[in-house]
Amino acid sequence: MSTTQHATKTVAHAFAELMNGHDADAVDGFIAEDYVNHNYFVEDGREANRAFWTIWFAAFPDTEVTLDDVMVDGDRVAGRFTYRATFQGEFMGLQPTGRPVVMHSIDIWRVADGMAVEHWDQLDGQAFFAQLTGETANQ
Repeated sequence: MSTTQHATKTVAHAFAELMNGHDADAVDGFIAEDYVNHNYFVEDGREANRAFWTIWFAAFPDTEVTLDDVMVDGDRVAGRFTYRATFQGEFMGLQPTGRPVVMHSIDIWRVADGMAVEHWDQLDGQAFFAQLTGETANQ
C-alpha cells in the first residue's frame, strides 16, 4: 500500500529560495523579528540574518543551493542542503580567491505561526574554510 502526500512549502524551502534568489530581504517572509540563531557566525534577530546574507551574497554572488532533504515533525522543520558558489568577494576577513566552493549543512528550525523563531545548524565549516583558503582540511 502506498500513500501520496502533497508537498507543502516549509521554511526550508523559503531558505533555499532566499539563497537561490540571492535576496537577503526574503528573510521578511519567514524569519521572525526575534529569531534565535544557535550559530556562531550569525547573531540573533531577523536583521542580523539579513546582514549576514547580504555579506554572503557579496562574497558568493553565484550561490546555488539544493534542498536535498526536508522533514517536518511538529513545530520543527529540518533541511539538508548543498551549497555551491565561487569565492568572489571578501568574507570574514578572507580575501577572494576565485575558487569554487561546496558546503553542506543540516538546519533545523522551530516554527511558530508560519515563521522561523529558532534555528540550529551543523555545517562542514572546517572543509568550507579550507576551500576558501586553499588549505587542506583534516578529515
